[in-house]
Amino acid sequence: MIKPIEKIIDLGDGRSITIETGKLAKQADGSVVVKMGNTYLLATVVSAKEAKADVDFMPLSVEYKEKFASVGRFPGGFTKREGRPSDYEILVSRLVDRALRPLFPDDYHAETFVTVNLISADSEVLPDALAGLAASAALAVSDVPFNGPISEVRVARINGELKVNPMASELKEADLDIMVGATMDNIMMVEGEMDEVSEAELLEAMKFAHDAIKDHCRVQLELMELVGKTEKREFCHEENDEELRQKVWSETYDKALAVARSCNANKHERQDAFDAICDEYIANNYAEDAEDIPVGLIKKYYHDVEKEAVRRVILDEGIRLDGRKTNEIRPIWSEIDYLPGPHGSAVFTRGETQSLTTVTLGTKMDEKIIDDVLVKGVDRFLLHYNFPPFSTGDARPARGISRREIGHGNLAHRALKRMLPDEFPYVVRIVSDILESNGSSSMATVCAGTLALMDAGVQIKKPVSGIAMGLITDKDSDKYAILSDILGDEDHLGDMDFKVTGTKDGITATQMDIKVDGLSYEVLENALEQARAGRMHILGKITETISEPREDFKPHAPRIVTLRIPKEMIGAVIGPGGKIIQEIQATTGSVIVIEEDGDCGVVDISADNAESIEKATERINAIVAVPEVGKVYKGKVKSIVPFGAFVEIIPGKDGLLHISEIEWRRLEKVEDVLKEGEEVEVKLIEIDQRTGKLKLSRKVLLPRKEKAKE
Repeated sequence: MIKPIEKIIDLGDGRSITIETGKLAKQADGSVVVKMGNTYLLATVVSAKEAKADVDFMPLSVEYKEKFASVGRFPGGFTKREGRPSDYEILVSRLVDRALRPLFPDDYHAETFVTVNLISADSEVLPDALAGLAASAALAVSDVPFNGPISEVRVARINGELKVNPMASELKEADLDIMVGATMDNIMMVEGEMDEVSEAELLEAMKFAHDAIKDHCRVQLELMELVGKTEKREFCHEENDEELRQKVWSETYDKALAVARSCNANKHERQDAFDAICDEYIANNYAEDAEDIPVGLIKKYYHDVEKEAVRRVILDEGIRLDGRKTNEIRPIWSEIDYLPGPHGSAVFTRGETQSLTTVTLGTKMDEKIIDDVLVKGVDRFLLHYNFPPFSTGDARPARGISRREIGHGNLAHRALKRMLPDEFPYVVRIVSDILESNGSSSMATVCAGTLALMDAGVQIKKPVSGIAMGLITDKDSDKYAILSDILGDEDHLGDMDFKVTGTKDGITATQMDIKVDGLSYEVLENALEQARAGRMHILGKITETISEPREDFKPHAPRIVTLRIPKEMIGAVIGPGGKIIQEIQATTGSVIVIEEDGDCGVVDISADNAESIEKATERINAIVAVPEVGKVYKGKVKSIVPFGAFVEIIPGKDGLLHISEIEWRRLEKVEDVLKEGEEVEVKLIEIDQRTGKLKLSRKVLLPRKEKAKE
């Protein structure tokens, strides 16, 4: 039996995390098993020894995969095996990737694959909070160069108390739920949702998470020492020409500064001006027919020139690429009810970023079925974000949904979901199509989503706005600039992308990626305060367009009425083989869905007009009605027997109308008065307490003729 090397992280509350290496997947460059309770994650890393030719970036792939066997389940579908990654798996992969990617050496370009598999699952121990730790630990026990370690933890506030990696059941009571990724010294990534918390509360949670992460990193360093992997592999993945670098800088830097100062608000014109500088350098220094022009190196060095020029103009002169001040928001215009077909629609445009967003209201039949490894259920609020190539002027085909689109849609979903009304009977789908993009498209989705929901008549609790913040720091001093409502170039060339959404009363969601070391909490605090001011400005623009939700849904939106019936009456409404409920739907034009909820049956009746709903409601109320002695019913004669007639007074409930109770006079034959199928008014005069049989009378509703005197 192989004895693995183990290190234990004590969480301080009786729980612990074990990192084990040396037992599984030993041919990978690094592999670990991270255990907490019955949740086991196997993380591996494999990195090529050499980089491919002409690769000047970090080709990192991070995959998080869940095995259905980890909980003793079969996968769905015909093949009965794991298929394409679920949205949840993609989101966890992104969480890990975003924390790892900035920490590889800038000149390390070998293909690197990090894979994290859930191989055993505990419904109470959430694996997403352990995936970052597992990936980092696998790198720590490998010889792959990495400026870590890192770890990721979930912090939730439950009944006013912050807790690291809480149990799944505890999260139901959390009003703050964030994931934080960090090194020993610096926070790298934050993402989460919350119930309108303050900036100070969010910052407190981030600090709390970082304190726990420091212990995780310390244990990984100890594990690295134990396995003898403190020395990482040597590599040389870049060929540089220092003379060429200096020449490119000397001939292009001043020109790039001039373009950065030009305050051109048009993205394409500005980029064309930057590109022309590089093209001019090549034309001035190389003949048209020259061979072996080092175009790749020139463009690489010129990119550094462009980046430094933009950053210096912002830091030294306070000038942004489009001429705005650091805290200034781009011009905003918005419009609701733009499309007549959807149940709600809005256009939100901020600068050169535009979202066309629709809202569709559906019934229970439209719920999304979730069949993940750890979660089985339904989702009643869907938000889909689409980023077509034309939104940035790219001439390329659209090939399915990208991980980025899933990630941005999830952020907007988190921003809005807690503002939906409680006990809302509708399934809601928001679709944001980005028609133009120059930064902050996910935040435009939040704003357009708020507008479209209010246009649809959804009584959201409060409007939500969002803003993306950027940061430019000076590596040689403590100078920095926080940028509100960043452009795409400011995101690409800057040191932080910090998205914050919220209402007038607090933050509802956040996502942050930091690309530099040593970012202080003071900077984060200032960024949050500047973000709050920006959110309030944008919120004001939203409420200028529509200040509160429409009072009612649009005429073509479905209507839903919810009834609660006794649980034992569900079968009566459905009928044998679904006969009764199908007949009600067919005759009334409604859609009826029934499900159990404790001791009740919840009946959702939906239709596109009030008359259909009213008819269906009457039918169901009649079925579940309890017969009352003394009440008069309009029933239908179902059958005739020699001693009377059986009359259906409410659907599925017949009573005996004895021949003696039909009229005051003596009848020889029931058929002399009644026929099958005939409607007749009767009174319920008795319910047999032993058998439950109903006794009806017609004659008590008729005037009694006086007998003639002799």
